[in-house]
Amino acid sequence: MDLIDQLGVKVIDCDTHVIEPYDLWTSRVSVAKYGDLVPHIEKDDRGVDMWYSGSNPLHPGAQAAAAGWETEPPNLPASIDLVDPRIWQPEGRLQIMDEYGIYAEVLYPNVSGFGAGRFTDLGDMELALLLLQAYNDYLTDFASVDPKRYVPIAAVPFWDIDLSIKEIERCRNKGHRGIIFSQAPETFGQPKLSDPYWDRLWGALQEMEMAVNFHIGSGDTSNLEMLHESAGVHANFASFPVTFFTGNAKTVATLIGGGICHRFPDLKFVSVESGVGWIPFALQALDWMWGECGVAKEHPEYDLLPSEYFKRQIYACFWFEHGKTLENAIDELGADNILYETDFPHPTSMSPGPVSNALAPRDFISQNLSNLPHDVLQKVLHDNAANLYHLG
Repeated sequence: MDLIDQLGVKVIDCDTHVIEPYDLWTSRVSVAKYGDLVPHIEKDDRGVDMWYSGSNPLHPGAQAAAAGWETEPPNLPASIDLVDPRIWQPEGRLQIMDEYGIYAEVLYPNVSGFGAGRFTDLGDMELALLLLQAYNDYLTDFASVDPKRYVPIAAVPFWDIDLSIKEIERCRNKGHRGIIFSQAPETFGQPKLSDPYWDRLWGALQEMEMAVNFHIGSGDTSNLEMLHESAGVHANFASFPVTFFTGNAKTVATLIGGGICHRFPDLKFVSVESGVGWIPFALQALDWMWGECGVAKEHPEYDLLPSEYFKRQIYACFWFEHGKTLENAIDELGADNILYETDFPHPTSMSPGPVSNALAPRDFISQNLSNLPHDVLQKVLHDNAANLYHLG
């Protein structure tokens, strides 16, 4: 009996990604009206299936479906017919979840970007809204296969607050449990995250008890080719994600320093796929700078330190961390703000395969987390996520 069965815990995986089926948009948005602007699959000059809107490439069609793939990133599947179909089919995916020891998955996108920013690149905002709604409806249908085990997270038309609130209400009524939002909306021509412009949106989300999820890479992604080409493609692919992980420190600092946490004390935020080991340092740094830079004089209404705002309202997800790195984060933060994820089925997810050192989640938890107290594991693996997303 492994540790999951021993504890009887229903593990909630707080960061996974759907693989958008090739007909997602062409089956839901009028091709007769919008033509090839509706996202569709074409092979690029390398023979890789690629999502296109017109001549604009959006995202590879299958490269995110890397679980169990036979070669290391960035050498990833060129088409969806090459991967285990259970990865992208909701019924089959439940089988993989059972094998891995995962009870429920929180679902995020690929093609639209991790804050729906790619929809804004199309220029036609009427079409952008239709595409976003089509994605949200697809996610509703995906989750309907087993609503207790699939947790849909809605994309929002952040370029219009009224439309955003309307779409959030619509998706909430269809079972969505939170929203995904860009950590740097200014990248897409919108006000900065700290701008009070967004307060009406935060207020609506707080009232609806919908968590705001900031996935890494949801802002400026210009450092995807971070290293000089002489370093090699594998070294580059291993290096740039680290800047995304720690880049979420900027998001945490913005939520706290911008007064968002103070003004909306019941609103919950999630740092997705960022890891947790860096957070104690970031919060200690924020607390120190807070005092040294006179924030209390500038904002006497702020009644908490940054670390206290974090503990009240912000969560973060880990997947590969264990040992002293994870233990220290739990010791410093407590267990109430930490969530478990696998990043399935992305490259470097907790997905075993012929070229991956990853353990299946049930084995990882048994081998690397067994030193944690059982009440801590219960919180980290299930309770925190269940409370955050109102899963019961």
